[in-house]
Amino acid sequence: MTALRTSRSGRTGQYLALLCYLVFLAFPFLWLISTAFKPARELGSLHPTWIPEDPTLDNFRQAFDEQPLLRAAGNSLVAALAAAVVAVVIATPMAYVMARNRSKLSAAATGWVVVSQAFPFVLVIIPLFLILKNLHLINSLFGLIMVYVVWSLPFALWMLVGYVRAVPRELEEAAAVDGAGRARTLLSVTAPLLAPGIVATALFAFITAWNEFFFALVMLKTPEKQTLPVVLTHFLGAEGVADLGPLAAAAFLATIPSLAIFAIIQKRITGGMLAGAVKS
Repeated sequence: MTALRTSRSGRTGQYLALLCYLVFLAFPFLWLISTAFKPARELGSLHPTWIPEDPTLDNFRQAFDEQPLLRAAGNSLVAALAAAVVAVVIATPMAYVMARNRSKLSAAATGWVVVSQAFPFVLVIIPLFLILKNLHLINSLFGLIMVYVVWSLPFALWMLVGYVRAVPRELEEAAAVDGAGRARTLLSVTAPLLAPGIVATALFAFITAWNEFFFALVMLKTPEKQTLPVVLTHFLGAEGVADLGPLAAAAFLATIPSLAIFAIIQKRITGGMLAGAVKS
């Protein structure tokens, strides 16, 4: 009986901790939505409310009038898509080799990949800037894409190694016994099983590049090349005073693609496509 009460109190504590965590995560987004739809009168009120009393779309109109949000979103989309595709194309064969060849060199490479994720941006920005300057790729979306590929490659590689290791070797060995060559085995057996992992990895790389700010701020100088996170800073005045309503509206619009892609990732990961294939 005592154990049962302890178990119930433990679950209650877990649910409370989970609820607090969800509230903590949801608070900034809910505040952003509320602010985006509030008129200027309510934004300056000494008694703020969660739900706007007189919701308006003026902040969205003002945001589009003041800054080139569509052009910046297009730049972000091009950079993020290209970085995700290139990172996955490079990382997939590398991950297969690292996962299938268990050696000290492979273990060392995996360890280096994990450690490289701890490097701060400021550690790599100076050498990257000098290299890209010599290549005349400063203020270039192509140069920014190269940086995003390099930055997202370790994480993409680390993810894909795990997906490759989840594919049983027995499936490849059975295909070889049936007469399939190495290339046929990889394309017909391994690649379909890796598809959910490849898609999830590409989407994570896309979101990383879509939200990235520091590299874009340093490398892109002209307004025509700037990405969405950089353009959002233009809603801050010279003295750091934010144009709160349009800034919240623009930030809310910039958040929508990330949320949509996370929804897609959830479906891919929880779909059980890989697990089902392995069980069969």
